[in-house]
Amino acid sequence: MTRIEVKSRVGSDGVLTVTVPVGMADANREVLITVQPAGDSVNTALQAKQWERFIDQTAGCWQGEPLVRPEQPQFEKRQAWG
Repeated sequence: MTRIEVKSRVGSDGVLTVTVPVGMADANREVLITVQPAGDSVNTALQAKQWERFIDQTAGCWQGEPLVRPEQPQFEKRQAWG
């Protein structure tokens, strides 16, 4: 199954109703649906640029004592699923 994008509008009752024909070959298949406001892709790109700028401005600026990561313990062995 391929990714399908569908734009729709939420009704005045606050309910989103979407019909997506995917074909008989995909009948009885489980799917994942993500609901995201249509304008969010612009905001996400802007936020990514803001984070990039923040990292560029702050990376390497620590002037205190060197940060030290203590020795890490061994991971516990767990029983595998399945």
